[in-house]
Amino acid sequence: MIHPLSDVQSKKIGKNTRIWQFCVVLPKAEIGDNCNICSHCFIENDVVIGNNVTIKNGVNLYDGMRIEDNVFIGPNATFCNDRYPVSTNKNFKLEPIIVKRNASIGANATVLPGVTIGENAIIAAGAIITKDVNDNEKIIGRN
Repeated sequence: MIHPLSDVQSKKIGKNTRIWQFCVVLPKAEIGDNCNICSHCFIENDVVIGNNVTIKNGVNLYDGMRIEDNVFIGPNATFCNDRYPVSTNKNFKLEPIIVKRNASIGANATVLPGVTIGENAIIAAGAIITKDVNDNEKIIGRN
């Protein structure tokens, strides 16, 4: 189901995936089966989302994001792919973020560039993730 008030340009949307109103999905993005993309989300071109992923309201996924199967991303979680953001930056260096299988990221968490979040990891609401998170690790606050 793609809500008529969303702008989904990608043809690579899996079966039984729901994309709600006011979402933008750019043409080269890939979204797997049985996903739920809630309202007011933005998904850039170089983003790959696995199967059974829930992305709650207000999440922006920028180039370089890789989200594996069964991941939960809470409302307004923030992901950054540029360590030194400057308008019209000629020296932009993309630093991808990888979220491994079964990870859960709480509301308003912030994940900085180049980070990998391990399998089954749990990131608490409001946490700031500055470095890799191991498999099965729980992060509250900063790491």
